[in-house]
Amino acid sequence: MFKKILIANRGEIACRVIRTARALGYRTVAVYSDADAQAPHVALADEAVRIGPAPAAESYLKFDAILGACRATKADALHPGYGFLSENAAFAQACSDAGVLFIGPPPSAIEAMGDKALAKQRMIEAGVPCAPGYLGQDQSDATLVAEARKLGYPLLVKAVAGGGGRGMRLVRQDGELQAGIEGARREATSAFGDGTLMLERLIEGGRHIEIQVFADAHGNAVHLGERDCTAQRRRQKVIEEAPSPIVSPQMRAQMGADAVAAALAVGYRGAGTVEFIVDSENRYYFLEMNTRLQVEHPVTECITGLDLVEWQLRVAAGEPLPLQQQDVQLSGHAIEVRLYAEDPYNGFAPQTGPVQFWRPELALAGRARGQCAYGEVRIDAGIQEGGEITPWYDPMVAKLIAHGRDRNDAIRRLMAALEDSPLLGVRNNARFLRDLLDHPDFRAARMHTATIDQWMQDGEPLLQAPQADAHTWALAAAALVAQTSDAFRPGSVAAWSTTLSLQGTTESQAVRIRPHGTQVTVELASGEAFDFEHIALQGQRLHYRQGGMQRQALCSLQNGQVTLALGAAVFVFEEQSAFPQTDQALDPRKLRSPVAGTICAISVAVGDQVKAGQPLLCVEAMKMEMWLSARADGTVTALHTALKGSVAAGSVLAELELTNEETTP
Repeated sequence: MFKKILIANRGEIACRVIRTARALGYRTVAVYSDADAQAPHVALADEAVRIGPAPAAESYLKFDAILGACRATKADALHPGYGFLSENAAFAQACSDAGVLFIGPPPSAIEAMGDKALAKQRMIEAGVPCAPGYLGQDQSDATLVAEARKLGYPLLVKAVAGGGGRGMRLVRQDGELQAGIEGARREATSAFGDGTLMLERLIEGGRHIEIQVFADAHGNAVHLGERDCTAQRRRQKVIEEAPSPIVSPQMRAQMGADAVAAALAVGYRGAGTVEFIVDSENRYYFLEMNTRLQVEHPVTECITGLDLVEWQLRVAAGEPLPLQQQDVQLSGHAIEVRLYAEDPYNGFAPQTGPVQFWRPELALAGRARGQCAYGEVRIDAGIQEGGEITPWYDPMVAKLIAHGRDRNDAIRRLMAALEDSPLLGVRNNARFLRDLLDHPDFRAARMHTATIDQWMQDGEPLLQAPQADAHTWALAAAALVAQTSDAFRPGSVAAWSTTLSLQGTTESQAVRIRPHGTQVTVELASGEAFDFEHIALQGQRLHYRQGGMQRQALCSLQNGQVTLALGAAVFVFEEQSAFPQTDQALDPRKLRSPVAGTICAISVAVGDQVKAGQPLLCVEAMKMEMWLSARADGTVTALHTALKGSVAAGSVLAELELTNEETTP
């Protein structure tokens, strides 16, 4: 028996575990880094303990800090969530040695399945289909290169530890191999403390389908159906759904039986996921087993009506599984999207900054909210309005899940939820997700794991930023009238002209605004005019009437900016100053960091001559590496950072003396 559970994680998964644990009568303990001192999971738990500075290596990955928190609070059980130490066999053993129950599989099972190469070897021995690859102990570059050439291209260079797409590189030709090996090893070492690699032949045009398994300490094991996680970018999942639109009952039974056999073979206990890649002829191949709860577990909960965290806690307490395989029933269709603080229209670059507006309850108003009832919209989040999204952790800030009677029903509900629960203050992928759900290839289940990556190369319209039409420009201008606290331009002013720019770009629009009480006329430079019969800002709701029709939009007026959320897209307008400043970010003589992060690679030294487009430094932030390249030919005259150094957004990292000074601003 245990009474108090420490959750060794953060964000939405920590909140999610705390809620179920408290519902079952357990006391809970949160841990937090300096970056998370005001995070929602800290306030939600019964107790909270600081475990170190912001970097994960100095806080969430420190055994002694987390186990020290267990001792200080007398927590007798620990839930690892996912990521961080959830698949670390040494940590699970350290918990056992400290007398703390690790809510997960035994260390031996984590070790057996956590090492992808070892797990794959076991599956080969068990007769489970596996893609060709190299699993050897020799990790020299020469051996990896030789084995890769034997396998042929395309192939994946993969870390044997961890998951979530970290430490993985796609190599399509020989010239990409060395960089792929170095990048995967560097990222794996940083994320998991283990740079061991394996090679695997890529199954082209494949779908990623995984089986949720559960086992107890009494020899029982079941599977809870499959999840389709095919919609990915850069090997990281974007949309997950259950059941898969391409899996038949017979295929489900066969894959499920293989997954259960895999769990039993290693003495598994608790929640686990066996991942497969499925080719164009529906032949499946074992990829890996994740020995933890998955990010996408809510879709399984929706179609089964089960609480998987509750199952984890009951199994950890020694109880048998509550259901046998024949009792597991699947009902309806569920889809989950991952809301990321990233810019999908700029290479999915991670974003940081303040959360100006986040009220997910708006998406839930008027909708059924029963335990996985049809029509349920569920939002699991780890952020709050007034908080800060930092560069230290994963860019996923929330998950939105919809459950419908069928797939189209779930898609429709989820699209509406994305429109009704905008995140303002930080660029994010909400509009991209809404458009992806409605894309013909997604609706027809024609996607494969590399589809989005291919779209990025082909200029797919889905990856082009939504444009503000004339009405949106006019509405932004009219919103300025609703701002009653503007001491420099009170509502009594008869009319004025100004220029708005959109999201800090050079795109701008001259407007003339004619207010009369709560009535406003906006004239655009193009000659178009828009009459608003009434406009008023109530909190973050902008109410307006045109042609007798009453409408509303979410709107935020802060720091001289007008932010409008329309159709899951967010537009940020700003009045241009009469005295514009030179945009130093475009100066090719100075290389600036696009985000706050850590320098993970430097490929030049002071005095080196470089060419335009040559990669110079690599910044890692929110589990993503961003190479910064020279924008002109020149010579490196200064480096203002060092390997492993922390940098702030906008800070100058390197300076160049240009070969052709005429290219300077």
